[in-house]
Amino acid sequence: MQEFVSVTGIILKQTPIGEYDRRICLLTKERGKISAFAKGARKPGNRLAAATNPFSFGYFKLYEGKSSYNVAEAEIQNYFEELRTDFIGAYYGMYFAEVMDYYTRENNDEREMMKLLYQSLRALCSPAIPNPLVKIVFELKAIAINGEFPGVPRDRELEESTVYTLHYIYESSIEKLYTFAVTDSVFKELEQIALEYCARFMDHEFKSLEILKTLC
Repeated sequence: MQEFVSVTGIILKQTPIGEYDRRICLLTKERGKISAFAKGARKPGNRLAAATNPFSFGYFKLYEGKSSYNVAEAEIQNYFEELRTDFIGAYYGMYFAEVMDYYTRENNDEREMMKLLYQSLRALCSPAIPNPLVKIVFELKAIAINGEFPGVPRDRELEESTVYTLHYIYESSIEKLYTFAVTDSVFKELEQIALEYCARFMDHEFKSLEILKTLC
């Protein structure tokens, strides 16, 4: 008898397989990052077609195959539709998903990373906070969750508001991350720190980030 596994997760990416299938990379609350096949998902009108697009968040019913999970059903709670019509916002989202693909592992407790991705995608869909600031907050918090955040730089003078913001990003719950604005001067200091920390702790080339740099 076939056994099913139910997970809550966000699709990081999808890859066409054969003529009609897809392979998805799914960041889940229960099992960390996993791969799964969605048979027939590229057929017109297939019930898994929309549910297996990047950024889709919801509940997935899976069963184990010989070498991978397979998607049996999906109940999507948020498609982040705004990013499907916002070209630049979508590339920010793809960059965030790439970072998660780089940082997370199967069978790890990745709940905080999944929450960070979800809240960051929500922030991209909101006009309340500019996308470049969302990116900085996302990067610094991802480094912190991964246990690598080195604290406030001690090799330069920073504005008091910059120091406060760095402490806030490090200490705040993910649900309260995207609730502030900063001045241009504080933004520039944060941007430089994020750039340095990413070079130091994310020794990786992200394709979507390279494209994003040409668009902004």
